[in-house]
Amino acid sequence: MDEYGSIALLANDLSWVFAIKIFFKKIMKVYLDLLSQILESGEEKEDRTNTGTISSFGHQLKFNLKEGFPAVTTKSLAWKGVVSELLWFLEGSDDERRLAEIRFGKPREELTDLEKFSTIWTDNADNQGRDLGYKNDELEKRLGPVYGVQWRDWNGHDQIKTLIDGIKNNPYSRRHILNAWNVSDINKMALPRCHVMSQYYVSSDGSLSCHMYQRSADMFLGVPFNIAS
Repeated sequence: MDEYGSIALLANDLSWVFAIKIFFKKIMKVYLDLLSQILESGEEKEDRTNTGTISSFGHQLKFNLKEGFPAVTTKSLAWKGVVSELLWFLEGSDDERRLAEIRFGKPREELTDLEKFSTIWTDNADNQGRDLGYKNDELEKRLGPVYGVQWRDWNGHDQIKTLIDGIKNNPYSRRHILNAWNVSDINKMALPRCHVMSQYYVSSDGSLSCHMYQRSADMFLGVPFNIAS
């Protein structure tokens, strides 16, 4: 390869680097602008945790996945936690120890040390889940009809299967909806759903869009996780 070919390859590599930097800068600007807006104009309110919140209502963030993956870079993103939780949801499980098995790649019998093998749902299971009377021991920590249960078994209905079948076979339907806000089950859940509903839209060119509604969002800690999920 001559020097001009090498220069062309280098220029191409650099163009990708610059494109990635521009993409992440765009993501971060959208996210950080909203954080600033909430800090500047949000309302101070009490909440159920007695921590207090700065609250603001009705905002929207948009990300074009054709441009890249929207990973927020101002804080550490627990990528394994994101993936394992999503797989756990899709299994339809309500057992926090099953999530630990997926997260750490070990059988639950080897995950009894919670100092090393807790998950983002351990605290919910050990507090709200236990208060609701669900089984809670070293090998099993039930949470009630949480996300995965609603997705895969809403009163006997598998929403994921219906959603996939609908997108494949009737793509232009306006009923491609995944819902987790089962009113009759809310008081049975260790934690009522935060991202309660998503709707999917297939464009005429075959591209797929998702609009997710979240009733409650911890903008500084939880939302980067939610965006990736």
